[in-house]
Amino acid sequence: MTLLQVNENEATQFVSSAMTQISWTQHLVLLSKTKEAHETLFYLQKAITDQLTVRQLEREINSSSYERTLLANKSFLHKADLLPQNLFKDPYVFEFLDLPDGHTEKDFESALIHNFQKFILEIGKGFTYMGNQFRLQVGNRDYRTDLLFYNRDLQCLILFELKIQDFEPEFLGKLNFYLEALDRDVKRAHENPSIGILLCKGKDTEVVEYAMARNTSPAIIADYETKLIDKKVLKEKLNQLASMLANKKI
Repeated sequence: MTLLQVNENEATQFVSSAMTQISWTQHLVLLSKTKEAHETLFYLQKAITDQLTVRQLEREINSSSYERTLLANKSFLHKADLLPQNLFKDPYVFEFLDLPDGHTEKDFESALIHNFQKFILEIGKGFTYMGNQFRLQVGNRDYRTDLLFYNRDLQCLILFELKIQDFEPEFLGKLNFYLEALDRDVKRAHENPSIGILLCKGKDTEVVEYAMARNTSPAIIADYETKLIDKKVLKEKLNQLASMLANKKI
């Protein structure tokens, strides 16, 4: 049973027992900023497991981490056998970046590294940084990946590839190539297959669906935003996605 699958009674019981593990100020933040039991449970458990400060907890709520995790969870249902549930988000929010107009992918990468602590808070718990522009040698050529991490909880390499434009199907081919090279040459025998995350400025849901239909690698295509998103917009996206999945009987 995952965090977002508990029923209302279980959520209420957990909240009652776990409330003793957070500060009074965090109590007030949860009571004033969350409405539904599942939402409260999500942020309460996150505050405890990630040892969030009051300011960090407020940032998680203000950036709609709950809704974005739900969106990712529903979006990746067709890859449920490959991807862990409730870990990733869609979209990611990097409101802490100060990117210039006309910025490049290198500018984007450098800004994330410069704001590394905030970036780690956004992507989640258990990530160990392995480097940027990580070198992979295949045949007689060298290739450079964007941001490489190891996740202690998943026991696998996680590669973030950054794109400052909307998703294009050819991006997925390159990501799969990198994942294959990581699994053959970097991954250790006891570790799980590497996961790739394409962070794109935007994406067409139908294009993503076609691109992912025959893809066998554990890959994720997610949007990113450089400002906070209205919760109403995210709730509408959740309703649209739920309706689409219901119509397709996924």
